[in-house]
Amino acid sequence: MFLEPAYRLIQLIGSSEFTQTFIAVDEKDYPFVACVVQKIRLRSQSGILDASQSGENQNLARKISLLQQLEKYCLFPKLLSSHYEDNYIYLVFEYVEGKNLNKLLSEQGKLTEIQVWQLLTDVLPAINLLHSYDLIHCDIKPSNIIYNPNSHQQKFILVDFASACIFDKIYLSVDNNLITGNPEYIAPEQLNSQPIFSSDLYSLGVTCIYLLTQVSPFYLFDSANNQWVWRDYLQTGISARIGNILDKLIHKDINYRFQSTQDVMEAMGIDYTSIKSSFKLKSQTKNNEYPKLASLHTLTSQISLASEVNTVAIHPHNHILASGHNNKNIYLWDLQTKQFLQSISGHSQAVESVCFSPDVKILASASNDKTIKLWDTNNYQEIITLIGHTKAVKSVVFSPDSKYLVSGSWDKTVKIWDVETGTKINTLTGHKQQVSAVAFSPDGLYVASASFDKTVCIWKLEQALSSKAKIPSNPASIISGHTWAVLAVAFSPNGEILATGSDDNTIKLWEIKTGQEIATLSGHSWSITGLIFDFTGEFLISSSKDKTIKIWRVSNQEEIITLCQHEDSVTAITANFNTQSDMPIIASGSQDKTIKICQLEFGS
Repeated sequence: MFLEPAYRLIQLIGSSEFTQTFIAVDEKDYPFVACVVQKIRLRSQSGILDASQSGENQNLARKISLLQQLEKYCLFPKLLSSHYEDNYIYLVFEYVEGKNLNKLLSEQGKLTEIQVWQLLTDVLPAINLLHSYDLIHCDIKPSNIIYNPNSHQQKFILVDFASACIFDKIYLSVDNNLITGNPEYIAPEQLNSQPIFSSDLYSLGVTCIYLLTQVSPFYLFDSANNQWVWRDYLQTGISARIGNILDKLIHKDINYRFQSTQDVMEAMGIDYTSIKSSFKLKSQTKNNEYPKLASLHTLTSQISLASEVNTVAIHPHNHILASGHNNKNIYLWDLQTKQFLQSISGHSQAVESVCFSPDVKILASASNDKTIKLWDTNNYQEIITLIGHTKAVKSVVFSPDSKYLVSGSWDKTVKIWDVETGTKINTLTGHKQQVSAVAFSPDGLYVASASFDKTVCIWKLEQALSSKAKIPSNPASIISGHTWAVLAVAFSPNGEILATGSDDNTIKLWEIKTGQEIATLSGHSWSITGLIFDFTGEFLISSSKDKTIKIWRVSNQEEIITLCQHEDSVTAITANFNTQSDMPIIASGSQDKTIKICQLEFGS
């Protein structure tokens, strides 16, 4: 079947009361190019509606014009052409590589929480732009979202804009029972032929709970009690944060539902204004920025005992990387050969933090078993177990002179230990909630601790080590400004700037002397899990649950490069930036059970 001017319809891939969707090829030029053709009927079943009527023509032309304007953004498939023929309109879109989510589910099963978060992160900005052009999609469902894991921009792409063209007051004037969209996914008001912008949000939310459960939305709602019961069908738990967001997306009462996409993004911690520039077409982006990725290697897939990676650390001198895992083990790797060396066992629960002492004599490990272990780097035999915390220990760091070890725990405390004797020197109790990360200043004068109480405490080491240490020490200063838990903290090499990363998806830079905020770096779409400065302090590297690593230029807060290399949350990063190197290495650990080694090159 041929369609003017030169599109040949190959296969029907979808149909509804008003539309048919085909895979087609554009035969105007050689080689032929795949495309998607949507054939939209412009006449109601009663025959009253006719495309020749000027009002309908003008309105359809306006909507098509709006769709064409969306070509400026990489969030949408490009509208290649359109024309009328026998009370039908034909819209020709570029073909989007990938699988629709129904096919993805049939192949891999339910989506994970991480994947659903990524879907929301990718699709919400697209819906926001659609709404800003006064268009309602009206048919958001799994089959209208394409997943392309190889995309360097968004992985999930919203398609099929036929309903956005169909639904209009002109149509309602001749058929007030017009319903577009799949009844499983559309909002109550859309079932009554009165869709609003938040109707798309409802459909997106219902799509998400279906993807998490792989159960028809009809069964996820208890009509007798007028409430959603989708959590009853989950086989694994879900975090309160995303659960609450989904509940508000799918609320039947529009007054209790999110009113706009920006409301949802705000609840997710996504700074929409900061990511708008990334929606431009790829041709508009710079490709000559430094640093650049020179090589990439994967480690953990080489061994059979693979487990989620919680922490990584690089030996300062002999090219060894240590990784801590959920399976209670520590693994050692040779960074030159990329080979597994040995496994270290001793902890009874997940290993959450590993750190080499600056004098490279000791490897410290912290665990959910409430203990810290010190290992001799000559033979990696256990030296001592430090006991004192009453809950999981999440972070350990050595002082620059290797004399002291600082630990942060979910018991809300920071402890200082004498490395030589293994004794506890002091307990710092300035936080109201769990301590998630600790860091030493390069001069060894200060310790920073990050907490779920949304603050960072700066402690003077001298005061904590004084003879009055039995008296609880107060922080030298408390930094606040994040809206969610602070999960990562790092000092710049000159000790003048502190970087903090949060569950609110942002990184903040602070002046140490004054405690004043210098800047907020926005670009990640989920929690920040790790931070590290390069040896000059010019660049900051961040890792996130959004599966990416980003490198920022500190002087102007510019995002230089994004490394999308993991398939699940990036949980930790480390680097050999402590000494100058022609080819610096960044190592990252992930919930996808891999360690990635990125070798970078810098230039101008």
